[in-house]
Amino acid sequence: MTFLEEIKRRRTFGIVSHPDAGKTTLTEKLLLFGGAIRVAGAVKNNKIKKAATSDFMEIERQRGISVATSVMGFEYNGYKVNILDTPGHQDFQEDTFRTLTAVDSVIIVIDAAKGVEPQTEKLMNVCRMRKTPVIVFVNKMDRPAQDPFSLMDEVENQLKIKVRPLSWPINNGPDFKGVYNIFNRSLKLFNPDIQEIQERIKFEDVSDPQLEDYIGDDAGVLREELELVEGIYPEFQQQEYLAGDLAPVFFGSALYNFGVQELLDSFLQIAPVPQPSTTEERVIDPKEEAFTGFVFKIHANIDPNHRSRIAFVKICSGRFERNKIYKNVRLGKTFRISSPTAFMASQKETIDEAFPGDIIGVPDTGNLIIGDTLTEGEEIHFKGLPSFSPELFRYVENADPMKSKQLGKGVDQLMDEGVAQLFTSTFNGRKIIGTVGQLQFEVIQYRLEHEYNAKCRFEPLQMYKACWIQSDDPKVLTEFKKRKYQKMAKDKLGRDVFMADSSFILQMAQDEFKNIRFHFTSEF
Repeated sequence: MTFLEEIKRRRTFGIVSHPDAGKTTLTEKLLLFGGAIRVAGAVKNNKIKKAATSDFMEIERQRGISVATSVMGFEYNGYKVNILDTPGHQDFQEDTFRTLTAVDSVIIVIDAAKGVEPQTEKLMNVCRMRKTPVIVFVNKMDRPAQDPFSLMDEVENQLKIKVRPLSWPINNGPDFKGVYNIFNRSLKLFNPDIQEIQERIKFEDVSDPQLEDYIGDDAGVLREELELVEGIYPEFQQQEYLAGDLAPVFFGSALYNFGVQELLDSFLQIAPVPQPSTTEERVIDPKEEAFTGFVFKIHANIDPNHRSRIAFVKICSGRFERNKIYKNVRLGKTFRISSPTAFMASQKETIDEAFPGDIIGVPDTGNLIIGDTLTEGEEIHFKGLPSFSPELFRYVENADPMKSKQLGKGVDQLMDEGVAQLFTSTFNGRKIIGTVGQLQFEVIQYRLEHEYNAKCRFEPLQMYKACWIQSDDPKVLTEFKKRKYQKMAKDKLGRDVFMADSSFILQMAQDEFKNIRFHFTSEF
């Protein structure tokens, strides 16, 4: 297969949702259809739940939520599909934002009863800014749900995007009978037996009287609703979808494998091939022969038994080859990648080559950080992977003096992952951890104890905002740092950070020092 053919068959997408929408279940079923994994299924009384393959960390299995992005790839119907399963919990939205920089399209999972959640709106804002194509999957149709037309209105109004249903449900909850696939004109009947994947029934024309044989009196209702769909919503145009202006909508129940195969089959036909990437210097075309890529995530202890640290690299152009020498632009150093890996969550396999759109794992000893650019020698810098100003702050203290070395190593590695941000006070030298949500502190504490055998305690710190400061006048900057000495800190890269107690204190500082620029993300 030629280089261009390899690019054309790549599909890289992220799955995002709020925690209750069943995101990990959907991921599981997509993998099932990819032939990469077989799922035994759920026990009918629901007392035993199988953790999603994508949730490979112990704390994820215990809590039943995703707290870290995981990467999975598989072959399906001649396509190479790369899934990035992102955290659904709002406390980990920063990890999700960074992950969205590495995908070419997104599947947003919405709960059929709860509709659009605030977290989903925030993620859609990121997709809108980046013009990322979006598909909506309305999940849990086997449970009592909102009226599908009301759901469509809610998606349009709250996500601020035009929608076009490409499948349509027949009832919901206990009366759920299935979906009619508008995209390929077929009927799929719902069977709660998740072990069985039923064949589609071809129905080119829903006016066919045989439709009553399958869904009874609901046939008339379905015909009326499909007529409304055709009259209300614009005809599906692939270019509108690829431009990020139109979201195709599918209905189903991921838990029961229902509607997922239709979603995947349609997705492969309409989703974009690897797209150009923007750097500070120029736009990178995936068809270029020279290799380029960037690190969008780092994960320590993906295998706790080996204390492994893996950098996730999105390939943007060229053919990646094992044992070839590449350059880390930030460090200005070259290195050889001898054991690149492909992922199935925590399972890895060594690969010899990869192509634009693929996600590879690079074993790392601490030389790589999020945002690093890898090339064959060209000096370029990818943007769009910032850290955001945290909302919660705690002093971190060692709870076991005998394990100070383990604690220091653990904190450093977890901060490299982007789990949270570490600041060091210039006033008293104490370490401060900043996060977006409370759950992140619990995850840090748990992982330090179970992965690094180190215990910590957090002490409250009343802080409003951490902002990076910058000025073209060194004297002004020195004066500011002198005046605000007790509130100054350094981030992990040694940059100056002002720790404001309140919005009033921050505003006062901004008014007093007009020549100081206050930044609320790390990219400036």
